[in-house]
Amino acid sequence: MGSAANLSLGAINRMDRLAFVEAFGEVYEHSPWVAECALAKRPFENRAALVAAMQAVVTAAPRQAQLALIRAHPDLAGQEAVAGRMSPHSTGEQARLGLDRLGRAEFGRIGALNRRYRERHRMPCIVALKLHASRDSVLAEMERRAGNDTEAEIALALEQIGHIARHRLEQMIRPVAEL
Repeated sequence: MGSAANLSLGAINRMDRLAFVEAFGEVYEHSPWVAECALAKRPFENRAALVAAMQAVVTAAPRQAQLALIRAHPDLAGQEAVAGRMSPHSTGEQARLGLDRLGRAEFGRIGALNRRYRERHRMPCIVALKLHASRDSVLAEMERRAGNDTEAEIALALEQIGHIARHRLEQMIRPVAEL
């Protein structure tokens, strides 16, 4: 989770560009440009302001940058997970629902869902795992979304990425009451 874990807003607001990007560059999967652009919106009054600033960067980004951000995310229980190449954030999020401990049948099912989704939409299926209580609900969502229109899925992927980033930032930054 980088060096930002348990930081106060005061410390965050005093960081130089390099420290800020190092601390928050992986909040948006392999996309440090989001943190770099959000830096200009300081000072952040609270965690919600930082979350909003980073999400505003994504929303205002050109479509190609948004697609690159989406495509930077790993497949759920995919090759990156098997090879141990996911970010610490993604590793922990997938482990919470046991996506790192799938049986052969479940692994095959999720692999087929990933392939079907990628063939149709040319991007990974982004699911904010924190919003799910079980693997079954994640798999059901993947099944449901595979047949959607690609434009709708791009919008949904960006929304899901926003949920993921918000949760990550909430884990990294002390609430104002603890300052």
